[in-house]
Parts: sequence; structure tokens; C-alpha cells
Amino acid sequence: MQNLFLAHQACPFYDYLETWLESLPVLTIDQAFPQPDKGAVISVDVINGFCYEGALASPRVATIVQPIVRLFTHAWDHGVHRIVLAQDTHEPEAVEFGAWPAHCVRGTSESEAVPEIKALPFYNQMTTFPKNSIHASLNTELSTWLDDHPDLDTFVVVGDCTDLCTYQLAMHLRLDANSSQVNRRVIVPEDCTDTYDLPVDAALEIGTLPHPADPIHAMFLYHMALNGVEVVKSIVH
Repeated sequence: MQNLFLAHQACPFYDYLETWLESLPVLTIDQAFPQPDKGAVISVDVINGFCYEGALASPRVATIVQPIVRLFTHAWDHGVHRIVLAQDTHEPEAVEFGAWPAHCVRGTSESEAVPEIKALPFYNQMTTFPKNSIHASLNTELSTWLDDHPDLDTFVVVGDCTDLCTYQLAMHLRLDANSSQVNRRVIVPEDCTDTYDLPVDAALEIGTLPHPADPIHAMFLYHMALNGVEVVKSIVH
């Protein structure tokens, strides 16, 4: 009975959620970064191990690479020259591997930025932070970097997965600003983040937890919006 009750309760909300997602606004690069010298783009886990190779690579996640490369290019041309890459770079015996298959081990190609990002002419001017968990600011240099750039007031967050590393990063930036009484804009463009898909039947077949991508992607974007993150459809030139 409880399952039927939950399904009944969910239907009106999922109808609303679908409409909300379809009606997200599009920002121009000028609207996103009215003062380019006070803006930054932080990308999380747009690396080979989640896009192209290894146990956790997802073709669905790989579709965000081109929109992110376009956004990087537009932002750079607009004068936003603080672009940060937070990347899974796990120790060989990472504790996290108790929850996930081994992935993105330090020194392997899985832990490196995707070739499309490396090919950008300003790639060597980006800042890269290794991380050993889904949280980009735990035991990393990100917090110090933020402290060293108090002038920044706008952060665009991109990457994967919507419900894991992207969510943790956007929420950290939002809640850190709230707790410190700092005026900070945190923006997540929907076309520059996504998550992996594991339907219920496929998950049950291999004995793991299901992860239906579409509802989870939408729900976590909505939860970010509930907490003051500015969720938009895309940022265009």
C-alpha cells in the first residue's frame, strides 16, 4: 500500500517537475557574467573515466562535453579567465571504492581531462584540483583557492554527475556563501550537467541500486534551485 501511495503522490509533482525543467530560462554570457573579472567557471569530473573509458564511463554523461567546451570558449572570450577543473584522482586503495568500482586512479588516463578540454588553446591557463571523493572541497585546495579570490561573486558550475559531484559542488558554494554572509551567485546550466542511467530492471539483474537518470537529474536540479542555486537551461553567446 505504501508504494501505491508514494506513486500516487509523486504523479502531480513529476508533472510539475517536467514543466519546470522545460521552462528553465536561457542566459546570455553577458547576463551570466556582467562583470567578467568577478566570475569563474568550475567544472567537476569532465574526465575520461566518466565520459569515455573505465568502469564508470557513461555515454549519456559524455554528451555534456561539447556544451561545456562551448561554454568555456564563450566565457574565455568574454573575459572570464578563472576556469577551474576539479577532477577525481583517487588513490589506488581509495575508501570510496567500497561504494563504487575502482575508477579514475591517480596516474591513469581515466583521471585526466577529456581531450576536447585539453585541446582548448587556454587549457594550460586553467587551474586543476585533484579530489579523492565526490565532494570537491573536502581535503582539496578548492577552499584555499576560494579564499584567495574574495573578489569573485559569480560561479558557474558544470560537470557530472548532477546528483553527485555537481550537486555537492553547487551546494557547497551556495551554503558556504550563506553561512559567511557573502553575496554570491551560483549558476548551473542544465545542458552542461548530466548523470548516468541504470534502470530498475537492469539494476535488479546485477544486484545493485537503480539509478534512473531522467527523474534523478531533474530532481537534483530542482533541489539545487530550492536552495538558492540559479538553474538555467543554458548560457549562450
